[in-house]
Amino acid sequence: MPELPEVEVVRRGLQRWVSGRTIAEVQILHPRAVRRHTAGAEDFAARLRGHSVGIARRRGKYLWLPLADTDASVLGHLGMSGQLLVQPEDAADEKHLRIRIRFDDGLGTELRFVDQRTFGGLSLHDNTPEGLPDVIAHIARDPLDPAFDDAAFHTALRLRRTTIKRALLDQSLISGVGNIYADEALWRAKLHYERPTASLARPRSVELLCHVRDVMNAALAVGGTSFDSLYVNVNGESGYFDRSLDAYGREDEPCRRCGTPMRRRAWMNRSSYFCPRCQRLPRPSRISS
Repeated sequence: MPELPEVEVVRRGLQRWVSGRTIAEVQILHPRAVRRHTAGAEDFAARLRGHSVGIARRRGKYLWLPLADTDASVLGHLGMSGQLLVQPEDAADEKHLRIRIRFDDGLGTELRFVDQRTFGGLSLHDNTPEGLPDVIAHIARDPLDPAFDDAAFHTALRLRRTTIKRALLDQSLISGVGNIYADEALWRAKLHYERPTASLARPRSVELLCHVRDVMNAALAVGGTSFDSLYVNVNGESGYFDRSLDAYGREDEPCRRCGTPMRRRAWMNRSSYFCPRCQRLPRPSRISS
């Protein structure tokens, strides 16, 4: 699943190539791509026509395009294979093209939603007073949001009876972090993924947040992490942060700090990658605040 850096790369592309343009036509080529729009495909297309696209926005892994002259937004859910591509109008259709959005300005490009597995989609939702689509109002701010409250995050961690990786993936606590960047940040912080959150003193939670931000900014600088051709920007280009990963996907490879072979463990229908030497799980008697 794409995480914050991959979604932010797409948002920036939409801001550059789509925001400010007026929608002339919407073609729904597969009904599943708008299944989250409960009023149906025809209603979705009709409600977009004639409206201008506002500033592209994102919170965590979610991105949306406000309709500038309404109180509604088009929410994009990329799922496992969704792509939002800006393509020349005369370019050949992609095999898994699901939605086409054309504009009235004669620039010669259109917005396409392509999704091989059809887990993603677009939908139209009313905005909250804060400007978020109402269906994601419960999503917490992400660590790159200037309004993210570090102190509140630490307090919430201490109150949760859970483990640190579960907390990092809890989108109601901190949004945008998924399996890849959680493993990367925990490796940098030398924290085991099963470390109890209640055991983290404030300096350690501050350090962890710094590592989360650093790894995400590093990924953003190179277009995110693309293990295959599915995770691309609006121009169809892959990111290459996978070349810089220190933990994720490196089972049996030497730890870049100590040389110990990295390990992988099954975890919540996923995998966790860690260094057994650098990221030891403290004994219960040694865990303290």
